[in-house]
Amino acid sequence: MSVNKVPQYSISVIIVNYNVEFFLEQCLNSVRKAMEGINGQVFVVDNNSIDGSVDMVGTKFPEYTLIDNKENLGFSKANNQAIRLSDAKYILLLNPDTVVEEDTFSKVIDFMDAHEDAGGLGVRMVDGKGVFLPESKRGLPTPAVAFYKIFGLSRIFPKSKRFGTYHLGYLSEFETNEIDILSGAFMLMRSEALEKVGLLDEAFFMYGEDIDLSYRIQKGGYKNYYFPKTRIIHYKGESTKKSSVNYVFVFYRAMVIFARKHFSQKNAWLFSFLINAAIYFRASLAIVSRFIRRATLPIIDFMIICFGLIALTDRWKNVDIHFPSEIIQIAIPAYTLVWIIAQLFVGSYDKPLKFIKFIKASVPGTIFILVVYALLPKDWQFSRLYILLGAAWTITYYFISRLFLHFSIGQSFSLKGTKSRSFAVVGKSDEYERVKALLIQTYPKIELIEHVSAGTDKEAGSVGTIGQLDQIAHIHNIDEIVFCARDTSAREIISWMTEIDSTGLDFKIAQPDSLSLIGSNSIETAGDLYVLNIDAISKPENRRAKRSFDFIVGILLLLGYPILVWAYASKIQMLKNVVYIIAGKRSIVGYGERTASSQRVLPRLKPGVLSPSDALSVPDPSISDKLDLIYARDYRTSNDLSILLKAWRKLDR
Repeated sequence: MSVNKVPQYSISVIIVNYNVEFFLEQCLNSVRKAMEGINGQVFVVDNNSIDGSVDMVGTKFPEYTLIDNKENLGFSKANNQAIRLSDAKYILLLNPDTVVEEDTFSKVIDFMDAHEDAGGLGVRMVDGKGVFLPESKRGLPTPAVAFYKIFGLSRIFPKSKRFGTYHLGYLSEFETNEIDILSGAFMLMRSEALEKVGLLDEAFFMYGEDIDLSYRIQKGGYKNYYFPKTRIIHYKGESTKKSSVNYVFVFYRAMVIFARKHFSQKNAWLFSFLINAAIYFRASLAIVSRFIRRATLPIIDFMIICFGLIALTDRWKNVDIHFPSEIIQIAIPAYTLVWIIAQLFVGSYDKPLKFIKFIKASVPGTIFILVVYALLPKDWQFSRLYILLGAAWTITYYFISRLFLHFSIGQSFSLKGTKSRSFAVVGKSDEYERVKALLIQTYPKIELIEHVSAGTDKEAGSVGTIGQLDQIAHIHNIDEIVFCARDTSAREIISWMTEIDSTGLDFKIAQPDSLSLIGSNSIETAGDLYVLNIDAISKPENRRAKRSFDFIVGILLLLGYPILVWAYASKIQMLKNVVYIIAGKRSIVGYGERTASSQRVLPRLKPGVLSPSDALSVPDPSISDKLDLIYARDYRTSNDLSILLKAWRKLDR
């Protein structure tokens, strides 16, 4: 770039990607439409992704410049790579988890052309539920502003000019205004300004670099603007990151770098003190909050089951049988702990709740207690009947307590299982049929799937047109609206997301020629990705069962190694594999050799020593992908055992 040279393009769009292939594809589809009629260039900088992103860009978007890094350089370095190659009047940094409207680029270029004092510009952003993202406009995080933000005063008083400065809550989200800080998700800058103030500071690996550059643009004599006349969807809103302890450390450390760079020594010290206090405060809060959410119910269960078992000893006292004090102090808590651990292992605390899991956990837990009981000294063997009655009490308690939670709280404690969902698919007939087939394979329970015509004319078999979408959603009790991106403009999609009553309503976008549905089922998960339903192996209980199977079999193989070793040609490799299996670095069974496309669909697994195709008497590479898909979709521990019994001679690979 050079201010003395007339730029060849009006705009350079730069997208840095790291392992978000499906989001990137959707983003690039929207960029392609927004680029129509625009003299622009697009750069995709990939930071060493392993999910097929590079192949996807090369195949589906060959007209864009792809920079394929062989390591993760971070956000700043990756963007600077493309900025140095660009030759445009304006530079746009765009996140891969965004969707832009068809006229977004033309509108922002026109605004910048009309405002020569503008060095940077941000737009109105909404999340996957159509909810406005307050980080669309931000103030400078001075020590006072940071204090109000860190300790929640900005949330309590969002409209206050004193306390609400971080997100400029006192400024209307619908009016154009000068702001201090632009969001790195959509950060449009004048090349002339970058020539003067410099590029992104590469001391920031992730987070904070947008604040730093926005501030430098202002110090360079330019203004930053918030421009709400066009909108984008940004799936990864701040709400999805705040619960992460790692995010707390990385984000607030970036703030310390910013303070030391731009504030006076006194203010920088104060800012650093506040930030470090906030880091440990927020990190501790996140850890404690997560522990409380996960541990509260098991702790309550433990206490009540223990109390019931102690009360049960009174029945024996009535017939003049007294329990030793050691039984009350040691055995009863130990029995309770075994039953609780069994419940955790089977998945009784996973959602949705299922009665059958309580029995599936209590039976093996009771058997384990009885086996240990039989090995105890005679002085400790007081009553097998007590153990059996204790198991009956445990199961009864779980039934009664979960029924109480179901009727008193519901929601996450519902016993109804997965709720049947109703869908409205907006698109033309052929795309509706394709998405309908995808939904049927993705969701276990579907009430109905209605077709909504994308145009103004109602197609045969549809219940109405997109102009009647709000009425259709209300009359048919729709839970989820799926927009076909091929037939529906991003502008229409965003308009409906922001205007329709989204209470209890979810939105997703189906990209053409893709197995993905991208959308949100809650504000806290503002960027969910749904693909073909082959994720039985991803269920928590199956993950636990698979890891337990690997560990137990690994130990047995290690104990039997002196005998088994003579059956293998590569004796050292077999021993290494067993050690890796026990350590959790490998699994006994994983996927076989697959094509790049199949790798992008299947849930991730640890590398396997064996694969489903090894169960065949004569391995057939042509059906290896299909066997992997079936393995992931219908996973059971018995499948791993069956493959192991048929292919155990291959454990030395």
